[in-house]
Amino acid sequence: MKIGDFPQEIRPYVMPEPRGEMAYSCLGCTREFDIDELLYTCPECGGVLLLRDRELERARELDGKKWRQIFDYRKMINNRALKGIFRYYEFIAPVIPLEDIVYLGEGHTPLVEANNRLEDMVGLRFFFKNDGLNPSASFKDRGMACALSYVNHLARKKGLNNLLAICASTGDTSASAALYCAYLDDFLKAAVLLPHGKVTPHQLSQPLGSGARVLEIPGVFDDCMKVVESLAENYHVALLNSKNSWRILGQESFSFEIAQELDYEVGDKVVVLPIGNAGNITAVMSGFLKLRGAGIIEDLPKVVGVQSEHADPVYRYYMEEDSTRRRFVPVSVRPSVAQAAMIGNPVSMPRVISVVDEYNQVAGEKRVFVVQVEEQEIMDWMIIANRNGNIACTQGGESLAGFVKAVEKGYAGPDEIGVLDSTAHMLKFINFQEMYFQDSFDPQFNVRPRGELRNAPVLVRPDRIRTYPGPGKPLGKKDMDQFVREMSREIAGMLGLEKK
Repeated sequence: MKIGDFPQEIRPYVMPEPRGEMAYSCLGCTREFDIDELLYTCPECGGVLLLRDRELERARELDGKKWRQIFDYRKMINNRALKGIFRYYEFIAPVIPLEDIVYLGEGHTPLVEANNRLEDMVGLRFFFKNDGLNPSASFKDRGMACALSYVNHLARKKGLNNLLAICASTGDTSASAALYCAYLDDFLKAAVLLPHGKVTPHQLSQPLGSGARVLEIPGVFDDCMKVVESLAENYHVALLNSKNSWRILGQESFSFEIAQELDYEVGDKVVVLPIGNAGNITAVMSGFLKLRGAGIIEDLPKVVGVQSEHADPVYRYYMEEDSTRRRFVPVSVRPSVAQAAMIGNPVSMPRVISVVDEYNQVAGEKRVFVVQVEEQEIMDWMIIANRNGNIACTQGGESLAGFVKAVEKGYAGPDEIGVLDSTAHMLKFINFQEMYFQDSFDPQFNVRPRGELRNAPVLVRPDRIRTYPGPGKPLGKKDMDQFVREMSREIAGMLGLEKK
């Protein structure tokens, strides 16, 4: 639709103009800093930063009903900048002009309801939000679209060129960063640091295909992150990990989309997602808080963060019920099928602590929970989910295993509905499915396949057939007739088919 087709009272709000005054806000010393420079930690105390819109209160000038109308009408307009995460422009980064917004098709991934059989197995109604249907096949594109839109704006504003963007990654971040940097290739190049041997071949192929400089180093993600942080502190590079606060803003769109898709009724919902580097769970909570503050939603949903027993520092932190006695201690990770969440020292941990406290305080009760799951549970539930029509990755399996655990513990009640984050496309982690089917997991994973969930191709080659076709070797009519007849009879017997 065109704006002229909209009601008169909504037209002035559909195409937003840059406004607001954003600043980096330190969670440690509380100082604020101008956004004209790319900052990742506080220049004064080294603390973690969040981006704050000093004029966000202006959103209250419109009531929740009006905002819902604005978002719903924007859904119908054909404007490139507003088709993705920036449909919610005023609540993400309203300082970026529309012409600087980078849109590659990210956001607005589908909510797919579980079928009856899967819901019966779990015990509650739930949806998967398939973030693997983003351009680089993971949720990382939400944050990258925002971060690179701001870099694009800053570069145009300051006349910058020959910039290098860098990130550490377990796979998904590097794929996303490389893709968006390739789109801005006229002034931006990408380099990614990966832990050697810890990234699936499918994920590794993505940054290589986008032309990024890929550097593998010994160790795990946490070791790569330390090197990248050192580079960001000492050299002129744009850091694209979740330490980049612009990425957190973009990932808040996950919450906005859930709210809009569910008609802004989320008080009875339980949003479940892997914790990993803790940026995404921070963004999801922050997004819902913004909607609640503007009156767009009436109640906050529950949020359940999930960690594997092989990488569970946040779970261990919240095991202590007494908040005054909690101490965060990084852990040494063990091999995990939820490879993107295999992080023992999340860089966004200070953000998590701050936002969880605010979230529970605004809700007036505990609404954030953290559960731990086993590697076996992650793989079993991933396979089960995909056998019921989903495309869940291992992190999606982790979300489903976490939702099952939340139901068991009573964190998700009988009248509530789950919304589970499948963070990436299952094809990015297809090697773990192959290992499951072939029973070839290294013992460190603690995964043994359940017989009823294994699957393998079966070669059909009846002895009754004299000659088989091959590439460049077509059969004559008589042999082809026999091939089709005998092959059909063999397959019909295998599948238990009855003759017409």
